[in-house]
Amino acid sequence: MKVTIAIDEAVVDGYLPGARPDDSGVGVNYADQVLKSCKLTLPDGRKLVARRRGLKITVAIGDAQGEGLMRRIAHGPDVKTIFEQALTEAARNAGATLTRAPGNLYLEV
Repeated sequence: MKVTIAIDEAVVDGYLPGARPDDSGVGVNYADQVLKSCKLTLPDGRKLVARRRGLKITVAIGDAQGEGLMRRIAHGPDVKTIFEQALTEAARNAGATLTRAPGNLYLEV
């Protein structure tokens, strides 16, 4: 099953470190804005929840849960790439595949 999660790029790009102060170096404000749209119920009834605590991204799909870490040295210096890699890792650890296109996240469960 493939689920599309719409993201308003114009709004979330306003939270990039150049637009707003962010001393984290990995764009936690940007990550929080993208993760707000990742809370929904899948067509099969399972809940999808993605959240951030510190530098750790957690994705829960029903009972399955996965974690990913935002790593600036390994995936930086671009904030979007750091976040995308952490979210992809968390989804993979939860048993799903995540791909990103402009304006959308595609989750295949």
